[in-house]
Amino acid sequence: MPAGAIGRHDRSDAIRFAFLRILLVVNSFASSVTARNTVIVHRRLARGHDVEVVETNRRGHATRFALDAARQGFDVVIGYGGDGTLNEVATGIAGSDTALGVLPGGSTNVFARTLGLPNDPVEAADHLARGIDAADLRPIGLGKVNGRFFCFHTGIGFDAAVVRAVEQRASLKRWLGHPLFITAGLTTWLRGYDRTQPHFRLSSEHGEIDDGYFSIVLNTNPYTFLGNRPLDLSPDAGLDRGLVVLTFRTMQVLPILRGLGGALKGGGVTTSEQLVEWTDVSRMTVSSAEPFPYQLDGDYLGAVDRLEFEHVPDAVQLVFPAE
Repeated sequence: MPAGAIGRHDRSDAIRFAFLRILLVVNSFASSVTARNTVIVHRRLARGHDVEVVETNRRGHATRFALDAARQGFDVVIGYGGDGTLNEVATGIAGSDTALGVLPGGSTNVFARTLGLPNDPVEAADHLARGIDAADLRPIGLGKVNGRFFCFHTGIGFDAAVVRAVEQRASLKRWLGHPLFITAGLTTWLRGYDRTQPHFRLSSEHGEIDDGYFSIVLNTNPYTFLGNRPLDLSPDAGLDRGLVVLTFRTMQVLPILRGLGGALKGGGVTTSEQLVEWTDVSRMTVSSAEPFPYQLDGDYLGAVDRLEFEHVPDAVQLVFPAE
């Protein structure tokens, strides 16, 4: 049976005994991607399967590769790069019969580590290959904002301003990683973001908030990793549930630290009047008279005056790694 000729929910049974067409989408500029690692990863995945390799060279390139692969009936498209590369691949194949594979190649690799993959791409390739061979494909939900999918989170306001500051020093990201984020966070706090007045309002089935300073919209948990420590903002966020929205209604230091205290201990944020949590959100609008910044899966996407969110159940088939 040719690839693409079966329905999504029958595909895992067919894949179990199939010789698969796999596209490996590589971002060679990502911090953990090297020519040597790419060769090793390719060889491992190609044991028993037909694996083609393409390299991205600009933003949006991975989405185009993934979309073309889905149209051509590839069985699996693997994003090998940072979280931004993975986001583009997921956006390209969402809604198709083509499954999504994940390999860590960036500095943080939030989604890959959320799935339990090691941060070393060569080691992770073994786990992914075993998942492919076992046909462990399961549908997962994704978030969607202004027509674009996201795998683990969208940041609105201060969070996005920090990502913008990091991207302005993108040439250093490969070498500095977390210290660059810390520096960007401090400089943004001191002079890169207005902390004196709210930036946007939010409206969902849970109600309205008209004084948002910054918000994080979660499709998974943790939000990120601080070294090896996960920053668990909400245990209610998961691939089989609606979105979780956390909104800070202040930029005062003490309320923020109190709210994040539980997250640093692994139990989620401590909610209050200054930190509001909405769970299982299916749709939400964020708006303002003045443009506000936002980032999606770690990529800064600019400033807008309106964002339309929705949760899309069973948006894509995901290859789950195996031990």
